[in-house]
Amino acid sequence: MPVMTAQEVMDLIPNRYPICYIDRVEELVADQSISAVKNVTINEPFFQGHFPGNPVMPGVLIIETLAQAASVLILKSPAFYKKTAYLGAIHQAKFRRMVRPGDVLKLDVKMLKVRAKTGSVSAVASVDGDLVCQTELVFIVGERDGSDMKER
Repeated sequence: MPVMTAQEVMDLIPNRYPICYIDRVEELVADQSISAVKNVTINEPFFQGHFPGNPVMPGVLIIETLAQAASVLILKSPAFYKKTAYLGAIHQAKFRRMVRPGDVLKLDVKMLKVRAKTGSVSAVASVDGDLVCQTELVFIVGERDGSDMKER
């Protein structure tokens, strides 16, 4: 039984189809860690162009999926209730394996540090126990409408 369903995830983060990638949260330890799942299917819109005849999930979308799992972890903290977690930086991203239709992408994210409005997580994606991607993500937490964020 999932800790959170896809609908509960959408109630928490602002992402919607076609860019809401978390299908369920399997484990969640508040302010510490999360394990979530993305079921990769052939009817994903990005497979139409990446790559026809050889469908591979783009690395940037694997990072986005990890960032969404991290957002759930961050926003489940009472300190960030009804806020939005924006991706601030991606450090040392490494890709080890391709992700294809039919794969179940497992996302494991651990909180490293949190400050007033920023923090970092370690994030790992795997398929069938094989490492797909590992990275450290930095996030900035702001208002849902972004009104407190400065344009860069």
